[in-house]
Amino acid sequence: MKKIVALFTLFLAVCGLPTLATAEEGENSGGKILIAYYSYSGNTQKVAEAIQEKIGGDLFRIETVKDYPDDFQELLQQAKLELANMYHPKLKAKVNNMKDYDVVFIGSPNWWGNIAAPVSSFMAENDLEGKKVVPFITHGKGGVQNTIKGMKKQCEKCNFVEEGWVGFGSRIWGISGWLNAIGFKN
Repeated sequence: MKKIVALFTLFLAVCGLPTLATAEEGENSGGKILIAYYSYSGNTQKVAEAIQEKIGGDLFRIETVKDYPDDFQELLQQAKLELANMYHPKLKAKVNNMKDYDVVFIGSPNWWGNIAAPVSSFMAENDLEGKKVVPFITHGKGGVQNTIKGMKKQCEKCNFVEEGWVGFGSRIWGISGWLNAIGFKN
């Protein structure tokens, strides 16, 4: 029933109709917000910045030590191999104060139907237990596929928001309605 109410609320918000936040959600779902994202082409970064513009929070760009190939076909092959081997590339930086955040938005492009390997590395390296984790996904025609499901699997001890945002390229249509529907006033 809770999922049906959440989907209906999301529908109302996207249509621009008024919604009511529950008392449990409160103003911006309480606590300090981190918006972490990996962006190969800049699309996911634009969505992360749009979220920050709407609700505030700190941005953290997930970057790998070794850059991915500039050639898109090479990138596709490497991403496919990394996912098949559950490879976690090394990251350039860590969030030193992760314990200070209550809400963590995590953004990833859809790579071969799942989250990008750098996002998987970020989730493996950070203690997200008990935190509210909110996924947002960008894609180039692949849709959501297993991205949110894969992210949730890595986040078994967190408060995972399954109503993640999924959008084509850098289009940010519906961000405000989605944020409102999941309890973040903007």
